[in-house]
Amino acid sequence: MTSFGLMTAPSQVTYRDVLTVWQDADALGVFDHAWLYDHLMPLGGDPLGPAFEGWTLLTALAAQTGRLQIGLMVTSNRFRPPAMLAKIAAGVDVVSGGRLVLGIGVGSRPDHPVARREYLAHDIPFIATDDAVTRLDEACTVIRRLWTEKEPFDFHGKQVNVTGAFCNPKPMRRTPILIGGRAKATLRLVAKHADVWNIPGGDLADCVERSAMLDRYCTDIGRDPAEVTRSIALAVSYDRPKDTRAAIRDAVNTGFTHVVLMLPAPYPDAAARWAAEEFVARP
Repeated sequence: MTSFGLMTAPSQVTYRDVLTVWQDADALGVFDHAWLYDHLMPLGGDPLGPAFEGWTLLTALAAQTGRLQIGLMVTSNRFRPPAMLAKIAAGVDVVSGGRLVLGIGVGSRPDHPVARREYLAHDIPFIATDDAVTRLDEACTVIRRLWTEKEPFDFHGKQVNVTGAFCNPKPMRRTPILIGGRAKATLRLVAKHADVWNIPGGDLADCVERSAMLDRYCTDIGRDPAEVTRSIALAVSYDRPKDTRAAIRDAVNTGFTHVVLMLPAPYPDAAARWAAEEFVARP
């Protein structure tokens, strides 16, 4: 069965803009999940325009919705220490009443010209790609332990080191982990840690190839590939909704059952209802 969600990038918009879309989507009963992204500065448009910190905004939205699964697609594991992220996420889950999905990834490449300025502007250290992959692996392990273990613990890895780590309150349920990315190293971590795998749409043939690769990586470690839900993020065209509908059909027909519709800003009036009528109600 296909589930549909909306993604609203929290940049070049107001808080009220995002809140309206999320509350409308929550009330409609058509969408199952809603997402923000995790960037500290705008990736497009006015470089000095507004950009909300993702987890802060997610907390506010969690308190003002009641049904949608919620998360960031995806949290940059380069931005926050994993134990701190586990603490933040557990609090958001409690505020939401147990609706959080932890979306996480290696993080945008620090050598990307637009993204690089985020690291420099916020004094976030550069972590090379290989080290960042190791850090994500260890982060997923530590976060899950913080959410489940009843006593403080130590963890000393290559990239993550904690002593006396403990999290209270804990999430209200076994919080699903969604890992986003398409690189082979990331897919191996998906097979090991994730409940959901997300890939940006565009080149569907490549998405299908990466999904088959994930199947093999799951089999290699003795995991049933069917345990990992396949998620795809698709850009919405307000001017050419037929193109978006075609992209949704193609993705679903190739095994992607978790569809995230990325709404570009500025949003049209009643954006959630429009998206529901154009993309969910119409095959």
